[in-house]
Amino acid sequence: MQSFREILESYGVDYDNTMTRFLGNETFYLKILGRLPQDNNLAALEDALDKGDLGTAFEAAHTIKGLAGNLGLQSIYEAVSAMVEPLRAGNLREDYKSLYQVLRREYLKVEKMRLELEEHEGFQPFGGV
Repeated sequence: MQSFREILESYGVDYDNTMTRFLGNETFYLKILGRLPQDNNLAALEDALDKGDLGTAFEAAHTIKGLAGNLGLQSIYEAVSAMVEPLRAGNLREDYKSLYQVLRREYLKVEKMRLELEEHEGFQPFGGV
């Protein structure tokens, strides 16, 4: 069975840097990661892109970028970063939908990682914090 570290690293998370931000507390990390599926910024981004609301799309994308950076979710960070600066500049681009689909796929991979971490033998995701 893979360790917590090995699971994170298999998804491209820099374990050492990320755990430094979380003071080495894997339980706390998983608790925060567990809130990701409840975060509405991915849906808000999709909705704003559908409506052509670049300002709201930027706000959602920028929030996702910060969250991904803090959690060490490099795949999400890179996917959303491709959108943040063009949205900030108010550039209407035709590739936002395809960039969003890439981002959505990365979210699904991270959800799989989260479930693996929660199933990790002996790991109590919400205990002790």
